[in-house]
Amino acid sequence: MYFAALLARTEDGWEASDTELDDVETLSDLADLAREASPDEDTVLVLIEQEDSWFGVVRVDGEEDPRIYVSDAAAARRSAYGELLLTDELLGREPGADDGPDLDALDLDGTEDGESEEDDEEEQGAAADAVPHSPVGDSEILDDLGISEKELRALEADDALNTIAEALGASEVLETVR
Repeated sequence: MYFAALLARTEDGWEASDTELDDVETLSDLADLAREASPDEDTVLVLIEQEDSWFGVVRVDGEEDPRIYVSDAAAARRSAYGELLLTDELLGREPGADDGPDLDALDLDGTEDGESEEDDEEEQGAAADAVPHSPVGDSEILDDLGISEKELRALEADDALNTIAEALGASEVLETVR
């Protein structure tokens, strides 16, 4: 089960709307959805949580590239919604790079040190898919809104969105869409 909401900053404070991510296929789609929530190109936060195991914040300021923070990359990796946020750049990978093995460096006869080809393939697959069980992204994403990097990193997934909304002065509007 997941929850996603948009918080758009306006002249009158924050406005919240719940959102379905079923039709969102890319980070670009998500950023466009956020921009639609604020016709004045003000700050929009996309808040996502899934089963109290991870949360993510995507910040869109006008036409700038979205900024992303994910509380637990490994947990998010197991979610279709997390996959939207876990870009190669966010994970420190070369965009579009092939994460597969270097074929020039492989011993293709499978006899090296008595290891089987299956063991090698499993190890290489695990290394390519390795995602940290820790936060990734821009941990200073909410600094100017009153939530420091240290505070953001200390949030527990089960109450993070409420804590963020409270710090922003938007807890009541977020609660209306929950």
